[in-house]
Amino acid sequence: MAFPVDLRRCQILGLAGTACLALGGETAGALPVGDLLHPASARAALGLVGVYFGVVLLIAAWALLGRLVRGPRPPAPRDLLLVLAVWAAPLLIAPPLFSRDVYSYLAQGAMVEAHMDVYAHGPSRLGGPLADEVAPLWRHTGAPYGPVFLAVAAALSGLTRGELPAGLFGMRLVALAGVALMAAALPRLARHSGADPSAALWLGALNPLVLLHLVAGAHNDAVMLGLLGIGLVAALGRWPVLGAVLVTLAALVKAPAVLGLAAVVVLQVRAGRSPVKALVPTAVAAAGTTVAATAVAGTGYGWIGALNTPASPQNWALTTLLGRATRALLEHLGSSLAPLAVPAWHALGILAAVAAIVLIWLRLRPRPVYALGLSLAAVAALGPAIRPWYALWGLFLIAAAAPSTSVQHRTAAVTGVLALCVLPSGGPADTGQLVLAVSGGALAVVVLWQARQAELAPASGRAA
Repeated sequence: MAFPVDLRRCQILGLAGTACLALGGETAGALPVGDLLHPASARAALGLVGVYFGVVLLIAAWALLGRLVRGPRPPAPRDLLLVLAVWAAPLLIAPPLFSRDVYSYLAQGAMVEAHMDVYAHGPSRLGGPLADEVAPLWRHTGAPYGPVFLAVAAALSGLTRGELPAGLFGMRLVALAGVALMAAALPRLARHSGADPSAALWLGALNPLVLLHLVAGAHNDAVMLGLLGIGLVAALGRWPVLGAVLVTLAALVKAPAVLGLAAVVVLQVRAGRSPVKALVPTAVAAAGTTVAATAVAGTGYGWIGALNTPASPQNWALTTLLGRATRALLEHLGSSLAPLAVPAWHALGILAAVAAIVLIWLRLRPRPVYALGLSLAAVAALGPAIRPWYALWGLFLIAAAAPSTSVQHRTAAVTGVLALCVLPSGGPADTGQLVLAVSGGALAVVVLWQARQAELAPASGRAA
């Protein structure tokens, strides 16, 4: 007998998961340095168990909701948006989770507010308590973000006057606004692509990675994807120039969104415009938006050079892993080429990404939203650095335009794995922390199994 599923059950189970995340994050999250606990302390251990208990509950709720969405009576998009709001609510007041990047955002905003060159200097130039919150790896590294996001961060810095709690909450509201734009765009993009709007919302907005990293982690990828999504919606209608402006603003948050301009052009061509009449206004709108946004932000054009910001040596991107393995082999052989191994693999990865993008657009040009999603996925997979939330670059649009349920299933499976890959503190894991994380997840599985058995027992008794 199948485990009964209804919308309210999914809503409550997911709420329990995010509530556990928020509670566990109070001792195991990416806390301010003055509140950090030793990982071996009892409170930190209990918090880590609680976070992973919550993550597994959230994944289970999302999977059950997926069954409901694919069932004979799927919930309407409006109902799914309510579920998203309920699940996200506890995370609004939780400490930062799974990354310390939000502290970098605040420090960089304060630097722009103080008229420092945020691309030439890292947060260490700012000094003070806020710079101390930034992960040591990035304190001496320039910002890799565009002027639009830095202008938002600077405005937030001015509003909060450097107060850390207010800044963290403000940055989370900014990320939540991005998620809201994503959720608003998904049903419209899905209808255009011939996909189910409810399934698109389930995979693209209620996805655990969105809640864990865009809401709880307050990553600026939410703003990039939100602007990209509504830009594509505008381009679908009678406002292609507005679409180009919005997509350019997304790229001026994080550079990968610039690929969306190709989709804007293709959408216009499919609507009956000539390639020249589609390309020229899009290019002019993009150039004008770039100049205007950079002038308003006052950051200059250092963001172009900042695209070469070095990747973390601890990241687990495919090209970085291959580079490390090659370097180790060359060092073992005594070759002087060993230091070139990682840069060489990074260059090969970029070339492979470009080749993949060209092939994708040659094959899928009639489906520009799906082609853009696959292109962004290729950039994330083959780039020099990867984080779980980078998967959302492509997943967001793949959710809106997936040609089959098998694509959705594979994408959902990737989501489930990536949701478990990062500690709530955002730091590297040791053996003890891995044991605690696995224990928390296993405890959630046991609780879910017992709940299932309790549901099935009365039904079995009635059948007997």
